[in-house]
Amino acid sequence: MRCVIAGGGTGGHLFPGIAIAEAFSERERGNEVLFIGTERGIEVRVLTGEKFLLRTISAKPFKGKPLLGKAEAVWSIPRAILEALSILRDFRPAFVLGVGGYASGPALLAATLLGMKRAVHEQNMVPGMTNRLLRWFSHRFFVSFDETKQYFPERRTSVTGNPVRKEILASVETGKEAIRRKKEGRFTLLVFGGSTGAHRINEAMTGALDQLRRIRYVLKIYHQTGRGDVESVSKHYQEKGFDAVVSPFFKDMATCYQLSDLVICRSGASTITELAVCGKAAILIPYPHAAHQHQYLNAKKLVDMGAARMIRDEALDGLSLAKTILEIQSHPEEIDKMARAIKGVARPRAAQEIVDQCYALIRH
Repeated sequence: MRCVIAGGGTGGHLFPGIAIAEAFSERERGNEVLFIGTERGIEVRVLTGEKFLLRTISAKPFKGKPLLGKAEAVWSIPRAILEALSILRDFRPAFVLGVGGYASGPALLAATLLGMKRAVHEQNMVPGMTNRLLRWFSHRFFVSFDETKQYFPERRTSVTGNPVRKEILASVETGKEAIRRKKEGRFTLLVFGGSTGAHRINEAMTGALDQLRRIRYVLKIYHQTGRGDVESVSKHYQEKGFDAVVSPFFKDMATCYQLSDLVICRSGASTITELAVCGKAAILIPYPHAAHQHQYLNAKKLVDMGAARMIRDEALDGLSLAKTILEIQSHPEEIDKMARAIKGVARPRAAQEIVDQCYALIRH
């Protein structure tokens, strides 16, 4: 059986799609998955050399663009639909699943024109524009939060949770003792701002180093910067004498999570899900320009549960970040409490549940 997973652009859309693709391809021998994305999305970098095929269409982003950019995005839709029609006719999938992002809309509309089975997965608490539009063109809807059900037809919507990549799930079950030995008693920070980094977090972390000097000999830092800041961030750590591994992008995030005692990151839905599955304490810094404030809502929900700390982006600087790190580092009981609380929201079988329901949709 074949399926198409459409969408991407960011890791928050792509990585749940990869998790679903893994579950689908393992379900039966001979199952095949094709991704439809765009040339400018993270999928081009992540899926290159992977076991899943990728075809791209000419869709362009609409949100956050100036008037001319919005016009270009609208004009790109007919061409993107035609390209998706060609891909779907050639691949002939049993169903098409949209995971959000601007490649998702044209692909699902093309699947509608071809009469193919269609489903949508929404990662965030409040759906983005693409998935709101696709509610009129899809047979099934999978959401990560109970609060999201109100935006989709009740009888066709299931709360499955947000799928997590196989490598992340596997890391939770294996290798824990080896990772403990690697840490050598260090207090390990994992710092990242999403799949492309976050300049604000990079600035705050380097600005925090003077206040963190008194614990630098017990600190080990893994910092994913994105491409733009890797050299400057590396230089700051070296000049201040910190033991840090700095990279524009960590492919092996599973090991990074397991090595960490505390994670400093944004609060997108996929990041929240990975923190939950791995049971990691975190300082969450919601991206202030996320649609419908969904990152703030994600973070607030965890803070209210005692599962994380939050620093609003407008309050973020080196001093506020260092103060919060030092408070948590000196209170290991708070780390344990946050880890237990966030573990309670994990749904590690989300990908399998979605595949089960897609199989049921095909047979209906």
